[in-house]
Amino acid sequence: MIFLSASIPVQERHKAYIDTADVIAIRDAVRALATVVIPNSHLVWGGHPAITPLIHYVMRRMKVNMKKHITLYQTEWFRDLFPKDNAFFENVIVTDKKENIQASLELMRNSMIKNHSYKAGVFIGGMEGVEEEFKLFKEAHPNALLLPIASTGAAAKIVHDKYLQNPDSRLSNDYAYMTLFNSILKNHLK
Repeated sequence: MIFLSASIPVQERHKAYIDTADVIAIRDAVRALATVVIPNSHLVWGGHPAITPLIHYVMRRMKVNMKKHITLYQTEWFRDLFPKDNAFFENVIVTDKKENIQASLELMRNSMIKNHSYKAGVFIGGMEGVEEEFKLFKEAHPNALLLPIASTGAAAKIVHDKYLQNPDSRLSNDYAYMTLFNSILKNHLK
């Protein structure tokens, strides 16, 4: 299984994320990752209104058993905001709504990250949620490959710069995401 944590920063949130975010790179990286991973492995991600439609777009073009290749997590807290694209996915896990948004997100993240065995975690763009998921993933899966795609900016760049020792320069400089993911993940698929 391959874990994806991604989102597109919004203007109203922390300036540190929006200032470095490359929205086109985020979109391209998510599409490339889904294209590389889905036919060959199993992609797990937490539903985000900007990311789920991109993955749905990729899935529409493939002829694969969706249940075998994808798992989408959501929290009941955001049920009214689920993208309509959720309806096209067969394997959607909705975690319970807790007393507040933070507790609800924590339950979803723990379920999503700790209830599976992952070979790699890919972190694209994002805000504080991507940072939190990176830390949780790194702790829960110490032997998994960590790929914060710094070229997409935002939280992925922050965790790349802060946590990686001797990072692969391609994570910062390579915008040919299809080639990048094919190269780096080739031994982690299946």
